[in-house]
Amino acid sequence: MSFEILPGIGAMAVCLVIAGIAKAHIHRFSNGGKEKRVAYYPYQWSLMQRDRWVSGVNRYYVSKGLENID
Repeated sequence: MSFEILPGIGAMAVCLVIAGIAKAHIHRFSNGGKEKRVAYYPYQWSLMQRDRWVSGVNRYYVSKGLENID
């Protein structure tokens, strides 16, 4: 009977979801609550460098809006 496997698949799916959520929270806690950006291409790297320069505090995740840029 094929319906006998459904509870096992459901339990496995729940365990994988819980593990993924726990991993996200652990990474957020270990990084000080800041999301990490990943630059795969040179253009993305240049955008991160621009954000770091514009922020004024040498951190790419501290953003200023266009209205606050001098």
